[in-house]
Amino acid sequence: MALQHNYPLQSLNTFGIQAQAEYFTAFHSIDELQQILEQARPPLMVLGGGSNILLTQDVKGTVLKNNISGISILEEDDNHAKVRVGGGVVWHDFVIWSIENNLGGIENLSLIPGSVGAAPMQNIGAYGTEIKSVFTELEAVNIKTKVTHKFSNDDCQFGYRHSIFKGQLKGQYIICNVTFHLSKAHQFNTSYGAIENELNDMGVETNLKNISQAVINIRQRKLPNPKEIGNSGSFFKNPTISNSQFETLKQEFQSIVGYPNGEHKTKVAAGWLIEHAGWKGYTNKDAGVHKNQALVLVNYGQAKGIDILKLAQKIQYSVKEKFGIDLETEVNII
Repeated sequence: MALQHNYPLQSLNTFGIQAQAEYFTAFHSIDELQQILEQARPPLMVLGGGSNILLTQDVKGTVLKNNISGISILEEDDNHAKVRVGGGVVWHDFVIWSIENNLGGIENLSLIPGSVGAAPMQNIGAYGTEIKSVFTELEAVNIKTKVTHKFSNDDCQFGYRHSIFKGQLKGQYIICNVTFHLSKAHQFNTSYGAIENELNDMGVETNLKNISQAVINIRQRKLPNPKEIGNSGSFFKNPTISNSQFETLKQEFQSIVGYPNGEHKTKVAAGWLIEHAGWKGYTNKDAGVHKNQALVLVNYGQAKGIDILKLAQKIQYSVKEKFGIDLETEVNII
């Protein structure tokens, strides 16, 4: 194992923030990871696709890059397939693979940035689909003991953009591979967002490939490409409030966007809140709010992580002041 000293991380985070790791190395298997853990200098930070982090400073200790690859079908029948995927596989590459193999369940999650290993950590979701609906189990290595453990769907305690790895077990495990339960008997989910309208505009039949392309089209119109403008996608979670609070807000702000979330709760569109607090399209030097989607904070070139963080804090304050709602970050602040 070769630890590289003062390693630049700008190309390894989608915000494009200039920061350095005190030490850096990559692993390609569980065995290699276990060997690295014997020698790596703490504290440890694991990088997947770098799409859900904001670096506000240089990183002390060792940054580990998950490069475990491979996609394999473990078992299958006429209706389903159990598929094991390396944690270092690019998430969208896995989505494309599933479509090419006529396996459904994750087509609505097309073009979400990041790696497969990071996906269960925050139970990624979009357009009415979440990881937990197709997740079977994962293998993860305990950082302290170096022992490999398996976690079932229930073990992961999935919630909205949340899992046990962001809560009780935060910083204790490194996810190495993930197993999914994909379907050959397709049940399409086109009711959420603009997917149905997009399919109609495309003039195509409803199938896995076309649903995926519809989602890609929608996301590309709304969200900036990290290769062109630094960003990490949705910076904030959609907050959940009581139905009564939502109805009170609706009396004053008639166009407020919300969706039922259980019997007594409403999930409010954070992008709507940010936009109507006056932030959409805002820029301060190279830190800004995207002109097409207020939920996305961007680095137009040379912004520092602390500049993005300060902007996020100003947005949180103004949304709280205007609507009485607390915004939580979806992005991990380092």
